[in-house]
Amino acid sequence: MTALEPRDGTDAAHLAPPATDAPSPDPLSDLPREAVEGVLGRTYRALSIGIVSVVFLIAFEATAVGTAMPVAARELNGIPLYAFAFSAYFTTSLFAMVLSGQWADRRGPLQPLATGITAFGAGLLLSGAATGMWVFIAGRAVQGLGGGLVIVALYVVIGRAYPERIRPAILAAFAASWVIPSVVGPLASGTVTEHLGWRWVFVGIPALIVIPLALALPAIRRTASGPADPAAAAEPYDRRRIRLALGISAGAGLLQYAGQELNWFALLPAAAGAALLVPAVRGLLPTGTVRAARGLPSVVLLRGVAAGSFIAAESFVPLMLVTQRGLSPTMAGLSLAVGGATWALGSFVQSRPRMEAHRERLMVTGMLLVAASIAVAPSVLIEGVPVWTVAVAWAFGCFGMGIVIASTSVLLLKLSAPEEAGSNSAALQISDGLSNVLLLAIGGAAFAALGGKALGAAAHSAVEATATGSHPGAFAAVFLPMAGVALVGAWVATRVLVREE
Repeated sequence: MTALEPRDGTDAAHLAPPATDAPSPDPLSDLPREAVEGVLGRTYRALSIGIVSVVFLIAFEATAVGTAMPVAARELNGIPLYAFAFSAYFTTSLFAMVLSGQWADRRGPLQPLATGITAFGAGLLLSGAATGMWVFIAGRAVQGLGGGLVIVALYVVIGRAYPERIRPAILAAFAASWVIPSVVGPLASGTVTEHLGWRWVFVGIPALIVIPLALALPAIRRTASGPADPAAAAEPYDRRRIRLALGISAGAGLLQYAGQELNWFALLPAAAGAALLVPAVRGLLPTGTVRAARGLPSVVLLRGVAAGSFIAAESFVPLMLVTQRGLSPTMAGLSLAVGGATWALGSFVQSRPRMEAHRERLMVTGMLLVAASIAVAPSVLIEGVPVWTVAVAWAFGCFGMGIVIASTSVLLLKLSAPEEAGSNSAALQISDGLSNVLLLAIGGAAFAALGGKALGAAAHSAVEATATGSHPGAFAAVFLPMAGVALVGAWVATRVLVREE
């Protein structure tokens, strides 16, 4: 028996002095298992795989359907209505985002998510079975309703089911789920369209819905169903916000129509669209969004500035490469494929715990990369500049977007009370979608005014586009202003955190 062992039979471990070189106790050892697990731990595995599968489905649809769309419009004699096949999706999704936010806050995200996935699939089937262009557009509108319901409900699921420390990781997984579709989607869709027909692209994708439903819905029912505070009385739906949502959808559609027409008669729908949009934006976005007030308003504004400037510019990249440098549509589309991987990489970088203290600086850097990539892209209009310059520039731009988009989602959930997660997530997505519509309309109008063909009309036929060509100045009128908008985003990124006085 040593001097440290008790003579009365007491456990020596309670009497011995603490060893100075003993390892410190694990600070996480006393926490429940779900508090220390990652997104693929046993508690979250089924939920994570399920909701990432939903995002994967949406990503695959976006890349595959975009490839088949020109062929569908041509066979349905709907080339003059081509652009409305895109705007119908965006405009109805704006309304659905507001509805989904209120629905999720009051009843939980399960119902709007299930309804949204069902509507998304039904819209694809309707478009795939269409015998006329207006029916095809109606299908896209139904699909947009489903997409708007799904995207907001997913953010509410993240806010409810995942602790704050692993939310950046699940959002990084969302970005990673776009990598394979961005490469495989166009190739698979092109092959199916060529050998089986474009309808199989639309009617085939809904079959994939069974997998996300089987994985995600039971897990959501266990972890995030019901209202945020079951003990509180259910609040009625805010009918004013729903009316504003209808106004923002209609206003966005009218402005896009006016931007495409470019004649004096278009001033009337433009004025009507603006009259609907202004009060709707003020009512649906957080107070101070337009003036970039610190905190949540700047987070919402930054999301719109980043997404709108980048998507508006990206929409013209394939057309520029086809008409100005003679690339095939497939090669022009694949020049952007690497961006899916770098976007996921940027999202992964922001998810690292050590980056949390530097998030604002990281977001500023991301927006500067976005601005630089948009500004460099039109350099290929100079014959001596190699076309791969666009691929390199867009890879850096997508890396910046991965940082910014995921970071805005992380900050929004951090700054939102549980009962406000749905409404605030809807505001974030509205800022994103509305900015896409408005900046695309502005870019398209500038492009057409300076001699460029309308985006939808030019995209349907590579042969026609190559034959007619477009003045390089028309492309510069799109890219350079969008680079300026992205630079404004770098300033907005300095205001996303509230400074302590």
